[in-house]
Amino acid sequence: MSDHEHEPRMLIDGVLTEAASGATFDNVNPATEKVLGTTSDAGHEDMAAAIAAARRAFDETSWATDHDLRTTCLLQLQAALEGEREELRAELIAEVGCPVITTYGPQLDAPLREALAWPAAMIAEFPWRRSLGPKDAFGMGSLSEREVWKEPGGVVGTITPWTFPVEIILNKLGPLLAMGNTCVLKPAPDTPWNATRIGRLIAEHTDIPAGVVNIVLSSDHALGEDLGTSPDVDMIAFTGSTVTGRKVMAAASTTLKPVFLELGGKSVNLFLDDADLAAEIGSAAGVCFHAGQGCAIPTRLLVPWSRYDEAVELAVAAMESIGYGDPADPSNFMGPLVSARQRDRVLGHIESARTEGARIVLGGGIPGHLPAGYYVEPTVIADVTPSMTVAQEEIFGPVLVVQGFDDDDDAVRIANDSTYGLSGMITSGDVERAKAIAARIRTGTLGINGAIWYGADAPFGGYKQSGIGRQCGIEGLEMFTETKTVAWPAT
Repeated sequence: MSDHEHEPRMLIDGVLTEAASGATFDNVNPATEKVLGTTSDAGHEDMAAAIAAARRAFDETSWATDHDLRTTCLLQLQAALEGEREELRAELIAEVGCPVITTYGPQLDAPLREALAWPAAMIAEFPWRRSLGPKDAFGMGSLSEREVWKEPGGVVGTITPWTFPVEIILNKLGPLLAMGNTCVLKPAPDTPWNATRIGRLIAEHTDIPAGVVNIVLSSDHALGEDLGTSPDVDMIAFTGSTVTGRKVMAAASTTLKPVFLELGGKSVNLFLDDADLAAEIGSAAGVCFHAGQGCAIPTRLLVPWSRYDEAVELAVAAMESIGYGDPADPSNFMGPLVSARQRDRVLGHIESARTEGARIVLGGGIPGHLPAGYYVEPTVIADVTPSMTVAQEEIFGPVLVVQGFDDDDDAVRIANDSTYGLSGMITSGDVERAKAIAARIRTGTLGINGAIWYGADAPFGGYKQSGIGRQCGIEGLEMFTETKTVAWPAT
């Protein structure tokens, strides 16, 4: 198979394979609504084989203990991905519908730089053992030397979404493999080929032992429950919606396995009263980035009531300037929604805003000038109160809701009036004032005055119903370890 062709097969126990049933499902281009091709459609038999392979690889190979092998293999995969970077870029644009401009940032190039390389480097630096020093624990004159050991967690069931698929897959695989785990990855069926490409590269270009990484594709979202309920899976790492996250957690509870959940968000873009609105409010149009299909995108614009009308006018102008359409066109900042279902969901939220009394000041429908594709117009909704559905629920589309506040305390109250707590932005003429506000907002990440927190070394995750645990950073490595305390007689 040429590197330029898509890979329809799964990776199970080191072998690229079709589904046992022979079933396939279509991969649809969301910008054209045309079928790109097919992918193997796994069933329970395939998932069971993948879990068994991952269990065997963890229990019977040296993967969990061989630091040098893990370092080598992660760097091999890094090199293999770089070798097919442009093919992967085109594939992402076609199956995800992400604008090409996004692939030079978080869709591809940014994670490719460090999502594997940083964890690989950390294998040698990670504090695998920590001395507690000698202690007479019971005061009976008997000294014990004590150490804390960090060990791989075991088999990790990994479930990833269609939003930023390569970014999320690599930021799962890098840490969990670096820490010595094996895994079964179930990617979203909406965007399968980037995952199957990674599987082929693992099989053909790395020394990763058979069974260490298994990639199982299925059109059945419920197949992921097999990972949660299997006693041979030690942990679940999931990125996706909060609704699905609850189901994942429930399935994992049957065997009391730990979960890492990176879930939804309803993040604020907060402008304090000393901000330069005219110069800075263009950031509000960031809600159109990847058509708003990002959990950390700030979708609630919070502005002082004293400047509310000005802010709405400036936000509308910023959103009107957004180019959208064919994601392969470099001039377009926004592409389609990933599916007809997602488009209809977004339109339903916009209609709920109308019904609840908000004002649609821009967009709100399907663009008439595009002949095909799952597009929604860049939309601005004003006069939004905190109790409205669009102020509380994650829309996941190019929809900006504008809310007003009285003072800093009111802004903090509105920002925290959410079941979510994933990310956000604060703009102010005074960085120290913005930091003081940041300390009061209950969210996992915050950017002040346009600064960006992202990186393989930066822990990412949320408060409240935005998730459990952290991805990336030292905290993200520790997520994939177990802790053992060991003592022996002091000499």
